[in-house]
Amino acid sequence: MIVLKTRRELELMREAGRISAQALKLAGEAVAPGVTTAEIDKVAFDYIKSQGATPSFLNYNGFPATACISINKEVIHGIPDRHHIIREGDIVSIDLGAVYEGFHGDNAYTFACGKISPAAERLCNTTREALYEGLKKAVAGNRLGDIGHAVEQYCVSRGYGVVREYTGHGVGKHLHEDPSVPNYGTPGKGVRLIPGMTIAIEPMINEGTEDVRVLKNGWTVVTADGRLSAHFEHTVAITDGECVILTLPDR
Repeated sequence: MIVLKTRRELELMREAGRISAQALKLAGEAVAPGVTTAEIDKVAFDYIKSQGATPSFLNYNGFPATACISINKEVIHGIPDRHHIIREGDIVSIDLGAVYEGFHGDNAYTFACGKISPAAERLCNTTREALYEGLKKAVAGNRLGDIGHAVEQYCVSRGYGVVREYTGHGVGKHLHEDPSVPNYGTPGKGVRLIPGMTIAIEPMINEGTEDVRVLKNGWTVVTADGRLSAHFEHTVAITDGECVILTLPDR
């Protein structure tokens, strides 16, 4: 069931989104050669708690950390670890959320550690741009297929694989709500977008094949061919005009 948000609920989601976005920004600023993923996770945890919020991911279905931190071939759900050291040239996808006054924010960004390869930079740029192509279609009266098609075409036309096994989703009182928001689709098909809907659009784009597999830890998803993956995400509200991005950090 899709839950439409009231004006007051959208205000709370905007604050949850701000906290989530600022935590993500601070986590990204901590990415550097020699830093562990556990250290980055602590940066996010400390900030979220300082704002009177709670990490959305911590203990969610048993996930043991504040942030999913996925490096290079890891697509999503990488588990922070004090032994996992970030190195020069890595691309580091950080996905996290915060719950504030009962409402969630959810966002992700792929950060470069130092100087990265031209191929990695192109992948990250394309994935970020694809997110904004999807956002352009997040307009009342359009359908979910319009969003997915925009993301898919932008990436496939540039030779990338679009992950199909994992999708964006509704966000609100629950971290994951209806509807599912795929990064592929047919224009004019799927659920119609109406004001009050709040969704997370999150392209997960692979350098090679779209196929993925899950590691033995039961969480971390990696590319099936071992090539790079990037991930970007915003939580947005559907309005009478353009969508409103709820996950914006402090200026």
